[in-house]
Amino acid sequence: MTIPIFLQIAGMFVIPLLAVIVPMIIGQRYGMYHRRHRAEIQHTAIESVVATSNALLAFMLAFTFQISANRYETRKELLLEEVKNIRMVYLRAGLIPEPYRSGTRKHLVEYVDLIVGLSNDRSKLREVIRRNREILDTLWTYAEALAVKNGGSEAYALYTSALNELVYANYKRLSMVLVYRIPVAVLWGLLIIGVISMLILGYQFGVSGRGNLTINFMLATIFAVVMFLILDLDRPEVGVTQVDQKPLLTLQTELRDKLMRDRPSVP
Repeated sequence: MTIPIFLQIAGMFVIPLLAVIVPMIIGQRYGMYHRRHRAEIQHTAIESVVATSNALLAFMLAFTFQISANRYETRKELLLEEVKNIRMVYLRAGLIPEPYRSGTRKHLVEYVDLIVGLSNDRSKLREVIRRNREILDTLWTYAEALAVKNGGSEAYALYTSALNELVYANYKRLSMVLVYRIPVAVLWGLLIIGVISMLILGYQFGVSGRGNLTINFMLATIFAVVMFLILDLDRPEVGVTQVDQKPLLTLQTELRDKLMRDRPSVP
């Protein structure tokens, strides 16, 4: 069963929030109990452990955030690459005869419209992917038909080469969006380190008598926001941080204008 997107977004914030505040409260309560039943507590040793665990947690957060940020930058590069390849196929379609020329251009306009529309409704991701693959398959049948007619033509070869680059760019972009994620082992490691660190920090608050619910909630909120950003950058099909679509919007306008200027019969 597919989880609604708004629930996935909420979970990306709520789960890290609970992963911090719950162990912190547990650790604080245990620290308060320990302080009441033991005369001597080695505060220096506790502070050293807290400092070490928090430093390790900060390192893991920075490491994981860097992975997500790098993936975000890669998605921008792949979007620009696909825009370039779409434009190239559209232009080189002018080198091939009808009805393949107008058919190619019509399908490319639809291809771009689907991607642009996806930025407004992420729930249609699977449907858009399916239709775009159908479009690319159709364009490839055009290339096969042209090869049968005149496989040695340089113009046909240029069209086929541009189409091949578009197919490959589409595959790379979808793989980056749907397949490659932050390794699950890294996320689990971050969660375990975070829970243990918060237990220790809560224990220190308890034995020193300095902790309170407000501090716990503020610290948990900070951690949850950072984790939300990490998960959001890692899951573009779910989250709210999206790659700027301006190059794609510009391409959409260009292709529509060109299609309006040249409207031959389309099969």
